[in-house]
Amino acid sequence: MATLPESAPKSEKLLATPPRFPPTLMVQQHQAGTASSSSANSPQLSTPPGPPVFTSPLRPAAVPFRTSPASPQPVAVAFPPPITTTPSFPSSTLPPSSPPSYSSQNVSFDHSSLSPFESIAPLILKQKKQANVPSLGFGVVVSPGREVPQGPQVIQRDSHRCQSCGAYPNPYCNVIPTSGQWQCIVCRNLNGSDGEYVASSKAELRSFPELSSFVVDYVQTGSRLSGFVPVSDSRTSAPIILVIDECLDEPHLQHLQSSLHAFVDSLPPTTRIGIVSYGRTVSVYDFSEDSTASADVLSGDKSPSEESLRALIYGTGVYLSPVHASLPVAHTIFSSFRPFKANIAETARDRCLCTAVEVALAIIQGPSADLSRGVVKRPGGKSRLLVCAGGPNTFGPGALPHSFSHPNYPYLEKTAMKWMEHLGQEAHRQQTVVDIFCAGTCPVRVPVLQPLSRASGGVLILHDDFGEVFGVNLQRASSRAAGSHGLLEIRVPEDFLVTQVVGPGEEAHLDSHENFKNNASVSVQMLSVEETQSFSVFMDTKRDIKHEHVYFQFSMQYSNVYAADITRVITIRLPTVDSVSAYLDSVQDDVAAVLIAKKTLLRAKSAPEAVSLRSTIDERVKDIALKFGSQVPKSKLYKFPKELSSLPEHLFHLRRGLLLGSIVGHEDERSVLRNLFLNASFDLSLRMVAPRCLMNREGGTFEELPAYDLSMQSDTAVVLDHGTDIFIWLGAELSAQEINCAAALAACRTLAEELSESRFPAPRILAFKEGTSQARYFVSRLIPAHKDPAYEQGGFIHGKLANVFSVLIIHRQQHTQAAVLTAVVQFPFPVATEIESLLSFLLQLLFGQPAQFSGGFWVRKAVGVMLGWVDLVVMLPCGLGSVWVQG
Repeated sequence: MATLPESAPKSEKLLATPPRFPPTLMVQQHQAGTASSSSANSPQLSTPPGPPVFTSPLRPAAVPFRTSPASPQPVAVAFPPPITTTPSFPSSTLPPSSPPSYSSQNVSFDHSSLSPFESIAPLILKQKKQANVPSLGFGVVVSPGREVPQGPQVIQRDSHRCQSCGAYPNPYCNVIPTSGQWQCIVCRNLNGSDGEYVASSKAELRSFPELSSFVVDYVQTGSRLSGFVPVSDSRTSAPIILVIDECLDEPHLQHLQSSLHAFVDSLPPTTRIGIVSYGRTVSVYDFSEDSTASADVLSGDKSPSEESLRALIYGTGVYLSPVHASLPVAHTIFSSFRPFKANIAETARDRCLCTAVEVALAIIQGPSADLSRGVVKRPGGKSRLLVCAGGPNTFGPGALPHSFSHPNYPYLEKTAMKWMEHLGQEAHRQQTVVDIFCAGTCPVRVPVLQPLSRASGGVLILHDDFGEVFGVNLQRASSRAAGSHGLLEIRVPEDFLVTQVVGPGEEAHLDSHENFKNNASVSVQMLSVEETQSFSVFMDTKRDIKHEHVYFQFSMQYSNVYAADITRVITIRLPTVDSVSAYLDSVQDDVAAVLIAKKTLLRAKSAPEAVSLRSTIDERVKDIALKFGSQVPKSKLYKFPKELSSLPEHLFHLRRGLLLGSIVGHEDERSVLRNLFLNASFDLSLRMVAPRCLMNREGGTFEELPAYDLSMQSDTAVVLDHGTDIFIWLGAELSAQEINCAAALAACRTLAEELSESRFPAPRILAFKEGTSQARYFVSRLIPAHKDPAYEQGGFIHGKLANVFSVLIIHRQQHTQAAVLTAVVQFPFPVATEIESLLSFLLQLLFGQPAQFSGGFWVRKAVGVMLGWVDLVVMLPCGLGSVWVQG
């Protein structure tokens, strides 16, 4: 079986054997924890005066797609799509990270980095057989809650709906001005508008936002006034309750206390907060005491009884209080925490986490009698539980044994997971999100905790400690605007079938949305509604497409944080083509890599499964070459299509990176990262798959380079953005120059802050020098090519890979014949010395004379390519060169 290299990259590739590619997956809805949006808070790192200036000598800026007006129908009016504009960026614009855009006058949406819709290609193949190739296929990434350039058009009235399928009017539907009827783009049904669309001219109809913009928001509030005015009554704001682990050692506790003090200071004055701590018991802190930390204590060995909860809720204590009234008390409570004194290992300490969550949910729900009388209003958005955990749940409901060697551990683990999932579903039913923030060195048993956060629509994050990044994530989690009662509906043409949806949701029940007689939409119940989450939608074509355009519509219904009911409608039109070459030219490698990664990682339920999935990446690359590549004359080899030149490189990073590789130490960490990735926005997903490498240049500018270790030049500083981690690498020569090193480090820190200021979870930002122990975090994420001669490394940096090609030429003169067999292998990088020696030895054995090398090649492992009677070790994917035999 062919495998990907441990080092690799670019150019044309060849494949000789048919792949053993897995069959297409059936429809599957993924229930996953939310990858949530973030606030503007950023890590407090030292910065130079003023932002750095960024340049991009490598890649041109992406041009947004535009469209020309459609031809008007004889009777109806067909509106052209809206004219899109390039979004404005801050003055310190980063080098664009997307490849040059494919230009088409028929593409009707802005594919900029701020678009709520990302398609694998802006064109669609008409032929079913070619469009449904499982190794590439067709899919889209839709971010329904994402902000769009210039903001969506807001409509404060009921929306019109197709009476047959439930679709919404849009810029691409035909409208009859004389009668006001409009034709649905999905089912072609003619619908009335109650006379609203009756108009005397086309220009008059364009005044309706839904007929002129591809993204619109229908907003409804009880007062029919603006839905963006915050409710003044503090009782209606969604509360935040901190659930804090008491069983921490002194160093961890000190960091946690600092983070909690900073967190509560950052909250808005009207935010209601509560504080609950847990160990062997549950302590619910009372804000009615001004100068002391007072708490009501409940037993943690079992779920709290109704009597104990009723006594707590109806008592005299104040357990939820606005920040402006309780800030001094909150600081007193945090300062009162004491480290764990008993001489017991961290994993063996009693922690009743589940009981503490149950008590916190009861406090948020409040008196049931008051709810029935309507005294307590519906909260705007979702309430949040922020769990600060330093170890596993080992006491009370859902508890695990202290040791893995317990004879019933597998059974108890399954029982605990079911209990956690049930608790998460109960939190979701009460419109409460449970976010779990773990830190420290004690294993927290991630497989058991994940169902709690996932079922509630929350997130589980692992931290090294309770320090700066932990505190930033607390702040960003609390400020995420989480809507509730979210429902996503996906409507596709009758020629298409939705085969799979991956994202933070689950299959919707029939009673959760409106029923139309011919409603063929796919409905997803969203566990939470947040700005940076996304859904990956995979589709197949049922038959050959006859139309020149196809239409997709995504609608999301939810209640926002101000208790307004919002329906966002996104309508997209894509042209169809017969030419495979034109389709491949339009394929966006970044989007294709993210979709392939999400579809692959959905199957990675355990460490062995993740390891086995690496081979499917190899087979996928091989299948793409066989289906879309060109065959070498007089050979069974296939060139990888040059139109998809960067896709293998992205997949190589996926294979050996955070999600499927072994560069992250423990399977729990990989499991958390995979769960985050499946729900993350497109931008964060892309960075988690393929890191972005930026080199600091003179004058504080930054230059983007491919993520190879050849970018580690000793006289430079390099920033590597890998989604959940940002690394700053300082070369040895630069480190020796104290003033220059300080300036470069300050510029790199500023860049790291800019890259991560709106990201959740907040990434670690680590800085280190060349040759130090921590530098391994940086080096392991780069494609290895650093064992080549120094002059060729310099050519890589200064020539930007344009002129660094090595050609291995081996001449074999037969003893009894005049014929010459020439094997030519082209690679974009030089040969490592040890591989060169090995090949020279093998070829000398085969042909009877030493091999002559020009340049070299960089791989460390093997894939077979037949040259004569020998299987030469050649890595296929990730931008390898052409391999062929001439003779």
